[in-house]
Amino acid sequence: MDLILDRDLDAGDPMPTESELSEVLGVGRNTLRESLKVLQALGVIEIRHGFGMFVAPSNFDALADGLSFRGRLSLRHEGLEALQLVDIRQALESGLIGGCLDQTTPGHLARIEEAVVKMETLAARGETFSEADAEFHRLLFEPLGNELLMNLMSVFWKVYRKIHLEIGITTTGLVDTAAQHRAIYDAVVAKDAATASTLLSRHFDGIRRSIREFVDAN
Repeated sequence: MDLILDRDLDAGDPMPTESELSEVLGVGRNTLRESLKVLQALGVIEIRHGFGMFVAPSNFDALADGLSFRGRLSLRHEGLEALQLVDIRQALESGLIGGCLDQTTPGHLARIEEAVVKMETLAARGETFSEADAEFHRLLFEPLGNELLMNLMSVFWKVYRKIHLEIGITTTGLVDTAAQHRAIYDAVVAKDAATASTLLSRHFDGIRRSIREFVDAN
C-alpha cells in the first residue's frame, strides 16, 4: 500500500510486475503472491489475468461483506452489532437530510415521488418493495454529490438487506412503511428539515424492533 502511495498511483494504473515488487519489497515470490491475494480481497488491487495487476477503483464490497457477517453473527447472540449498524445508518441519514433540502430540484423530487408511488402500489398488493425503498433513500441524498456517502449508504443498505433476510421478511406493515416514506417525502418537499430528520430517525425503529424480537425468540 505504501508503495502505491509513494509512486502516486491512481485507480486503474498498472502495478509493477511481480518480479519488480519482489525485488523492491525484499520478499520471496510466494510471500508476495499471498500478500497480493490479501490486497485483492481488500479491494486495493485487481488482478486481470493476461493483462497484469492494477490499482483497483473504489470498492466497498469487502467492507459490506465484513459488516454483514458481523451483523448476522450477532443475531445468534444478543444482536448488539446488528443494532449498532442500524444506529449508524439512522444517524447518518437523519443527520444529513437537512443539507439536501436546498439542493433538491423539482425534477429530483419527481424521481423521489416515483419511488414512493411504487412502494405504495406494491404495498397495496401485499408485495415487498426493497428495490424501491433503496432507490428512495439513495435519491434523498444524491443532491449532495458526495460519492463516498453514496458508497457508504450502499454498503449499509446491503448489510441491512442481509440482516433483514436473516430475521425474515414479512408482508405485515407494508402500507404503514410506505406511508412513512410518503411523510418523509412531504417534509422534504416542504423543506422542513426538522420534521424530515425526525421522521427518518423514527423510520428505523421498525427494523430495530424486529431484530430484538428475533434475538429474544432464538
